[in-house]
Parts: sequence; structure tokens; C-alpha cells
Amino acid sequence: MALPLKYNLRNLLRRKATTCATASGIALVVLVTLLLLSLISSLRHLLITTGRPDTLVVLRKGANSDAMSFVSREALQAIRYLPGVAQTPEGEPLVSPEFISQPLLPTKTGGPEIMLVRGVTPLGFRVHDNLHIIAGRAPRPSVNEAIVGVAAVQRYQDLGIGDTLQFGNHSWTVVGIFSANGSAFESEVWLDVGDPFNEGARRGCSSVRLMVAPGADRDALIRRIAEDPRISLIAQTEVAYYAEQAEGAKLLYVLTSVLAVIMGIGAVFGAMNTMFAAVTQRTAEIGVLRAMGFRRGTVLVSFVAESVCLSLLGYIGGVALGIGALMLINVLMHGVAFQLPSFSTVVVSLRLSPLSLLIALGLALLMGIAGGFFPARRAAKLRVTDALRRG
Repeated sequence: MALPLKYNLRNLLRRKATTCATASGIALVVLVTLLLLSLISSLRHLLITTGRPDTLVVLRKGANSDAMSFVSREALQAIRYLPGVAQTPEGEPLVSPEFISQPLLPTKTGGPEIMLVRGVTPLGFRVHDNLHIIAGRAPRPSVNEAIVGVAAVQRYQDLGIGDTLQFGNHSWTVVGIFSANGSAFESEVWLDVGDPFNEGARRGCSSVRLMVAPGADRDALIRRIAEDPRISLIAQTEVAYYAEQAEGAKLLYVLTSVLAVIMGIGAVFGAMNTMFAAVTQRTAEIGVLRAMGFRRGTVLVSFVAESVCLSLLGYIGGVALGIGALMLINVLMHGVAFQLPSFSTVVVSLRLSPLSLLIALGLALLMGIAGGFFPARRAAKLRVTDALRRG
């Protein structure tokens, strides 16, 4: 015969102070876990959705990002007409030389941050066809105009339409705001550079984006670029490129695990203290239950169930706090700035994923089971006569 669940719930309500204290500890563990997991999953989603399998990123051999690369003018000309490169209806290769700068721009909350400014030609907007102007208009060629990603507008000062962006010896007028399906491009400023080689001193660009022709052998094109001894370049899909950029999230995985373990141990001890106190206070009650014919296994399961109910209460509180914290971070702080291996900054809007909620739930249940098992075993081992005598 099993004890009804309402018996456990009633006992938790009778000990409001200890119940609230232990549930608060579990809620804190759940809150921190959800915040860290949401940051990791949001960052990985941001970077992975940025890449397209039919677009190649061409870099100098040894470089791991646009900002650390250089592609000479001669190398650019060598890859423009390679077999497998897509073309416009007019026969122009869909190849975009791109010029990367990383100026310090002031954020709306104060200090400066390194952000990525991408200079492109008019053809670059056709290669990056996942950009959508949501306010203003596209830049006109060769008149120093720029468009700004929606995440950059929210985070940095003086990037609204009509503002002037100035760094180095040039200035650009912001004429539009764009979205890019939630990708990392939304944290960038894009400049029109007109003719990329109209300045005699400009010998090359930072990197090249090119589109693979429909039906072409993409891997063969990647090998052809890598094996050409004249140009010393490597190519990879945008998907692979941004997956490598997301490797910086590994440190967060380690940090999440360490914090979850440390705080989880503390919460387990809190739950154990609560349940040990319950055993001490309810010794006579346990004796009555045993005298009524409830088996030791039934008492054990009942006390573990009570601890699990306590952990579920903490989980619900932690999820509620987590949702509120994510809303505050996204609204008040305009997301979280994360520095990539290239030292540029992307703005991550935090969101809860089903996997994060499941992991936090599993952690809460683990804390409840581990915290309740040993006190429950102690309660189950009490003999009827000893329990009644202690009561």
C-alpha cells in the first residue's frame, strides 16, 4: 500500500520556512544553469544560422577569420572565373571581395567595444542575398553610404539612419537598417566601397565570399582553390566557418558544468538537511505509519517523493526567475556581447531552448533524489518501537 502524494505535499506546507529555503537554493541553481545554457545555445544558433552551404569563405592559408586574412588582387582575379563559381544573368561572377575593419565604437551603456565593419561592393549584396532592409534604403555605390544591422543599432551609439559613422580618414552616412534572419551579420556595419581597387595603394582585400553554381561540385572547387600554388588560399563553406567561430563557446560549457556541480552539491546538502530535519521531527509519525502496516520500502519512496516535490517546486521558481532575467537582459542590456576568436563582437539575444529546460529539469530532479535518498533510507530503517519511543 502506497502513501498518497497529498501526504507529502501537506508536510511541505507545514514546514514553510525550511521548504522555502531549500526550494530557493534549488531555484538559484536552476536559474544560473538556464542563463548559461541559454547563452551557449543562443550563441551557437546565431553563428550556425549565419552560414550557408552554397557560399564559400576564401581566406589566406593560416588565417582563421576574415579579420586576420589577406587576399591579394591577383589571387582574387585567379578565383573569379574558376569552374563552379556562380554567375549573374549578365555573366558577372558572384564573387564578393570584402574589406574588414574593427574599430572601437561606444555602446549605449558606456564603454567602447570592438565591432566588425564590413566593406562590400554592390555585387556583395547579391552574394549575401539573405540581408533584408527593414528601415531606410540600400546604400548607393561610390558615395560613402552604409547600412547597419539591427542588433548593432540597438547596442551602439549614433548608428541610426542619418547619423555619420567615422573612423580612419573616411566617414559614411547611415542610410538603412537591415536584418539577416537573426544571424551574426546583424551585429555588423556594412559599408559600400564602390570599386574595391580604385585606390592605387589597395593591393587586396581581407577575404572573399563566393557562391557555388547550382549543380557544381562544391568540394572540387574547395580543393582547386586550396591546391593552387599561385594563390596560397583556403576555402570552406560559411557553415563550417561559423561553426569554427562558435568553438569559443566551449569555455562556457566548462564554466556551466563547474558552476552547476558546485551549486548542485550545495543544493543537495540543503535538501538533505531539510529531509533529515523532517525525519527528526516526524519520528513518532514514522512509527505510526510503520505500525499501520506501511512497509519500509513504502516509507523510503514516500520521503524521496517528498524531496522530488521540493525540487520541482525549486525548478518552477528557477524557470520563472530565468524567464524574467532573460527578458531584462534582452530589453535593458540589448542582449549579451560575445567576443569571437577574431576579437570582433557579436550581440546575442538570449532565448530559452527546450533542451535547456530539460537539462535544468534533470538537474533539479537529480538534486531532489540525491538529497532525499539518504534521509529517506534513515527513516525507513527506524524500527516501530524505536520510532514510537523517540516520539
